[in-house]
Amino acid sequence: MRTELVMFMGSMTAALACASPAAPTAASSSASASTPAMYAHFESAVSVSVEGSTIALRSNGVPDHPSPYWGVGNALYEAPQAGMIVNPNLIVAQSLVLHVPAAPVVATASDTPLGPIGMAVNGVAIFNQYAAGRSPLGQEIQTFDRYNGHPQQTGMYHYHVEPLWLTSNHGASSLIGVLLDGFPVYGPRESDGSVPSGLDSCNGHTHATPDAPGGTYHYHVTAAAPYISGCFRGAAGTVG
Repeated sequence: MRTELVMFMGSMTAALACASPAAPTAASSSASASTPAMYAHFESAVSVSVEGSTIALRSNGVPDHPSPYWGVGNALYEAPQAGMIVNPNLIVAQSLVLHVPAAPVVATASDTPLGPIGMAVNGVAIFNQYAAGRSPLGQEIQTFDRYNGHPQQTGMYHYHVEPLWLTSNHGASSLIGVLLDGFPVYGPRESDGSVPSGLDSCNGHTHATPDAPGGTYHYHVTAAAPYISGCFRGAAGTVG
């Protein structure tokens, strides 16, 4: 990820915005009855299908909410919030394809890579807790828009930390998305409103969730690093 930070300039235009579609609706995804229950929460921007022993998730990767990174002239453009340092990239539609295990199994923890490590329910890529060179996010956090996302140099918009658009609209205990190992990510609260306890180094634990009454391993978003996940607790699938 480019680490150069520049103040917002009026030269951000709609030149790339024309390649980006209008905001998708929050209707159900194409998940079928044969997919795990949590995939019913994925929005219409995400195509969900069973492919052998994996679940294939496909989206154009663009957010369904306002951001300065849409560029002036786009219907979803908004001015930067106070204190924001806008990076030089604009949102560009992607061809984001993830194949994740349909029946994930807890295993020895493994490192997450740079780039997409999962997909949010609105089709946006989830990244890990690092900037380029696996350095701490640090000042890069100042480039996040008010929903905690930003695009990298090819225009792929992504979240490193809690996606506030999702938790503010669907609730702090809602499903945020899924990681490449097939395990779900939930917001910073349990379904009863309590703060998650007993999280491991990957930011996860095992117990019942609304989507898995019998219990499952799952991650929780936290306010401190690693924010979403510090590692995979299952065998990771593939991107592309």
